[in-house]
Amino acid sequence: MWAEVEVSGAVTRLEGPLLFLERTVNAGLNEAVEVVGADDRVRLGRVAALDEHVITIEVLESTTGLGLAETRIRFRGEPLHFSVGPDILGRMFDGVGRVIDDGPPVSAAHSLRIDGLAINPAARAMPRDFIETGISTIDLMNSLVRGQKLPIFSGAGLPHDRLAIQIAHQAHILDTAAGEFAIVFVAIGVPFDTAEYFRSAMENSGALEHSVVFLNLASDSSTQRLLCPRYALTAAEYLAFVAGKHVLVVMTDMTNYCEALREVSASHGEIPSRKGFPGYLYTDLATLYERAGCLRGESGSLTQIPILTMPSDDITHPVPDLTGYITEGQIVLDRELDRAGIYPPVKVLPSLSRLMKDGIGEGYTHAVHPDLSNQLYAAYASAVHVRILASVVGRDGLSAIDQDFLDFGSRFEKELVNQSNDRNLEESMAVGWSLLRSLPVSELNRLSDWQIEQYIRSGDSS
Repeated sequence: MWAEVEVSGAVTRLEGPLLFLERTVNAGLNEAVEVVGADDRVRLGRVAALDEHVITIEVLESTTGLGLAETRIRFRGEPLHFSVGPDILGRMFDGVGRVIDDGPPVSAAHSLRIDGLAINPAARAMPRDFIETGISTIDLMNSLVRGQKLPIFSGAGLPHDRLAIQIAHQAHILDTAAGEFAIVFVAIGVPFDTAEYFRSAMENSGALEHSVVFLNLASDSSTQRLLCPRYALTAAEYLAFVAGKHVLVVMTDMTNYCEALREVSASHGEIPSRKGFPGYLYTDLATLYERAGCLRGESGSLTQIPILTMPSDDITHPVPDLTGYITEGQIVLDRELDRAGIYPPVKVLPSLSRLMKDGIGEGYTHAVHPDLSNQLYAAYASAVHVRILASVVGRDGLSAIDQDFLDFGSRFEKELVNQSNDRNLEESMAVGWSLLRSLPVSELNRLSDWQIEQYIRSGDSS
C-alpha cells in the first residue's frame, strides 16, 4: 500500500504546469502526486524538483481552475507506475498511459516504474538479426538490426508521418524462427488530425493487432509530453523482457518532446544552453534511447526508430546533433527529392546504419548483400559528383562514362529510392542489380569477378 500524505494550503505559486509549495513533508524526486482542486477533480502529477524550502510539482493535466488556497496535494510515496499485461497489444493509450479506445481496462499483471534505467553495457548482447521494413533505402542500403537505435531525420512538411505508419505496418524480422514481433507506436505532441490519421491507419492496416499505440496531443500539457515516451518504453520493456517478444518502438516527433523539455526547463528557471535547451538535453535523451537493446540471456529485444524534425532543415540543430551522438546512425529525408515526387525521399549519402554489418550477409540476409550495397553507394556517390560537374559544363561536356553515371543517378532515385509499394529484400536487391547493369563493368570495383559474372553479365538477380 502507498504511504500517502496529504497537504493542503501549502501552494505558494502556480506557473503554467508547475505548482510550487512549501516543503512541509518529506518527498522524493519523481514521486507521484495527486493534485486535487476545489472541484474535487484529481489531476496526476509528479515531484519535479526539491530544494530546502520548496517542492516543485509538474501537473500532467490542465491547471485551469486550480486555486492556491483550495488545492490539496496527495503524495503517493512512490514513483509513477504503468500497469501492463498481455492484453495491452491492440490497445491505444494517451500520453500518461490511460486507455483511450473503447475496450475494457487493461489487466494489471505487472506494475512497472516508468523511469526505467538505461541498459547496463555489461548486460548487453550484440545487436544481430535483420529487421525488414519494406523500404529499399533502409533494407538494402542502411539496414536496421534488432536491438539498434536508428533515427529518422526529417523536416517540416516532409512525409515522415506516412513513413512512420508504413514502417509500423510492414516491419518484421526476416528470420521467422526468431520469435514474436510487436510494435509500440508513439505520437508525441501531434495535432488532433495527425493523431486521427495515426489511429485510423493503424486500425485499417491491421497493424494494431500486434501493436500498442500512444497518442499525445499538441493540446495536452507539456509535462505530459515529457512522460509519453517513458510510458511507451515501459510497455515496450514489458513486451520485450517479460513477455519475450521482439519489439520495435517508433517514436514521432522527438523534436516536440525536446521543445516541451525546453519549456518546462524555462519554467523551472534553469539556465539555458544551446538555442534555449537545457544543458542536460543530451543526458535526458540518453535516458530514453539507451533503453533499447538486447540483453544477455533474454529472448526478447527492443529496437527504436525515433523520428525527429530538424528546424529549418538544420542537421546541426541540438536535437538531431545530440541524437546522432547517442544512436547508431541516421536516415535523412531530403526536401529536394520530395519536391521531385520521390517517396520516400531518403537522402542516401548522409544516411548511415552503423550496425548494418552485424545483421546482413551470409546467415542473416544474403551473402552478396554487403557488396551490392557498397557498390550501389559508391556508384551513386559518383553520380552525385558528376551531377555537380554537369551543372557547370553541361551534359555534352561530360565523358561517355560520366554520362552513364549521370543516367544511373536519375534511375537510382526513380527506381530504387522511389517506391509506391513495399518491397521485400529480394525485390530491392533485384532493382539494385538491374541498375548496376547500366554501368560499364570496369567501374564496378566493389564487386568480385564471380559476382559480376553471376549478377551483371548473366543478368541473374536471384
